[in-house]
Amino acid sequence: MYKFTFASVGGATRVRIQSGEDIRHLGELDKKMWTVLSCPTTGLEIDSESLSLMDSDKDGQLHVEEVIRASEWLCTVLKDPQSLLEGKAEITISNIADNDIAAVAQKISKDVITLADVDKAIADIKTDEQAAPDAPYPANVIAAYKTKQAEYADYYEQEKLQALGLTRISEETAKPGMTEEEFKQMGDKIAAYETAAAAAAEANTKAMDEAKSIYAPLRKLLLLHRDFAQLLRNYVTLEDFYNKDRKAIFQAGTLYIDQRACHLCIRISDMSKHDSQAPQSGMYLVYCDCINKKTGKTMKIVAALTMGDVQNISVGKNAVFYDRNGLDYDATVYKIIENPISIRQAFWSPYRRIAKWAEDLINKRASEKDSQIMAETTAKLETTDLKSGEQKPTQPFDIAKFAGIFAAIGMALGMIGSALVAVASGFRALTWWQAILVIIAILLLISGPSMIMAAIKLRRRDLAPLLNANGWAVNAATIVNILFGATLTDQVKFPLVKMKDPFKKKGLPAWAVCLIVIGCLAAVVCVLWLCNLLAWAGCASPLGCC
Repeated sequence: MYKFTFASVGGATRVRIQSGEDIRHLGELDKKMWTVLSCPTTGLEIDSESLSLMDSDKDGQLHVEEVIRASEWLCTVLKDPQSLLEGKAEITISNIADNDIAAVAQKISKDVITLADVDKAIADIKTDEQAAPDAPYPANVIAAYKTKQAEYADYYEQEKLQALGLTRISEETAKPGMTEEEFKQMGDKIAAYETAAAAAAEANTKAMDEAKSIYAPLRKLLLLHRDFAQLLRNYVTLEDFYNKDRKAIFQAGTLYIDQRACHLCIRISDMSKHDSQAPQSGMYLVYCDCINKKTGKTMKIVAALTMGDVQNISVGKNAVFYDRNGLDYDATVYKIIENPISIRQAFWSPYRRIAKWAEDLINKRASEKDSQIMAETTAKLETTDLKSGEQKPTQPFDIAKFAGIFAAIGMALGMIGSALVAVASGFRALTWWQAILVIIAILLLISGPSMIMAAIKLRRRDLAPLLNANGWAVNAATIVNILFGATLTDQVKFPLVKMKDPFKKKGLPAWAVCLIVIGCLAAVVCVLWLCNLLAWAGCASPLGCC
C-alpha cells in the first residue's frame, strides 16, 4: 500500500500531493480522505475545457472516479508524471510515453511541444475540399425567389381560380412574369443546388474533424498537463485556498467596499440553495448584484467580510468588484447575513446596541413632545376668541392632580439618588486597585457574553456550506479561523499625514483646553478623595471611612 504524506490544513488533516508518484497512486487514496467528492465543471477560475475533458459522463459534475481515471491516463501517456506539478502548457517530447501522441508531436516540434504550437497546427490544417456546385442563379436572384415564393404561389392559385370564374385577381397584384411551370423549374434547380452544397460542406467538415482528431489526444494531454495539478490542489486538499500566494479556483475576484478589499468572493449559481445553506457558514456575508456596463456582463457574488466594522454596510450600498481578469463591475448589496466579524467588534457590540436604543428612545420622546406641543398650541388657538382675542373659559387648574405627579417625580429622584449613594459607598470601601478590578469586572459582565459567543462562532466559521450551495460536495471541514480570516480581508492603512487640513474644524484655544483638563483631573481627584480612595496617600475622606 502506497504511503501518502499528510498535514493539517484549515483545521483538518489532509493528504499532500507533492510528487508524480503521489499522482500515480491517487486511486489508492481512501475516498473518505478526499476533501472534495464532486465539483461543477463550469463557473470556476480554471479552464472549463480541461474539466469537460475529464467529465466522462458529461453530467456537468467532476467526480472522484473521473479525477482518478484522468490521473491514470496521464501517468500512462507520460514517462515521468512529476512534470504535472509544474502546471505548464508544454511538454518535453521525450517525456511522452505514448508512441502515437509522440509521433504527432514530432511533426510539429523536435524537442518541446506547447499548446500554442498544437492550436496553430490545427488552424493551418488544409484538406482536399469537395468543390461546391455552381449556383444556377446569382445569389440575389435566389434570395428574391425565397422572399417571393409564398406570394408567387398564392398568385398562381388565384390565377387558376380565375380561369374557372371563381375569383378575380386584384389589379394591385403584379403578374410574376413567368409561368407556373417556369417558376416550379426554378425552385427545383435552387433546391438541388442547396442540397448538393450542404452535402459538400458536410463532407468538408467531416474531413476537417478527422484531420483535427489526430491532434485531439495531444491537445488533451497539454491541457491536463497545465491544469491537473491545480485541480488537485483545489480538489484533494484545498491547498490553494489556504495558500497566501495563490487563490482557489472558486474565488472569483475582489470586492472593494467600505475601505476594505474582500478576497473571498464566490459566484452564485443557485440563490435558493444559498438561502438555506449559507447561514450555516457562520460568516458575515454580503450578496451583490454585479454588472459591467461596457460589456453588459452580469453576475451575482457573495463576499465574506472577515475584518473591520459593519456600521456602514447595508442593503443598497454600492461597491466595485474586480474579477480575476481585472474587469471591473458595479456592485450593489442586495442581501446581508449577519454574523460576528471579530472579538473587538463583539466587545463594543452591547454598547452600540445600548447607544442605538438610547438614540431611538430620544427620537421617540422628541417626536412625542413635538406632537404634544403642536396639540396644545392647536387647542389653545381653538379656545381663543379670534375677534376679541380673549381666552375662552377653560377647565380650572387641578392642583391635586399635579401634586400626585410631583410626588411621583420626587420619589423617582429619591430612588435614583439612593442608588447612586449606595454605589458611591461601595466604591468608597474599596482600595484603588480593587476599584479598577470592579470596573473591569463590570465591563466584562456587559461585553463578556457577546465576546464569548463571537469567539465560538469565529472558531467555527466554515466555507463548506457556501461551496455546497454552489454544487460542490465538500467532504471535510474548511475552517476559516480568526488568524486565517484576517488574511481574506485587507483594511485601509493611511500613512501619517503631515499637511494641515484647511477645512479642519477649529478647536478651543490652548489655554481653554488646559483649564478643561485641569478641571477634569480635579474632579476625578475630588471624587476619589470623597470615596476615601486616597487614604493610602494620607488623604482621609471628610465623610469618614466605611
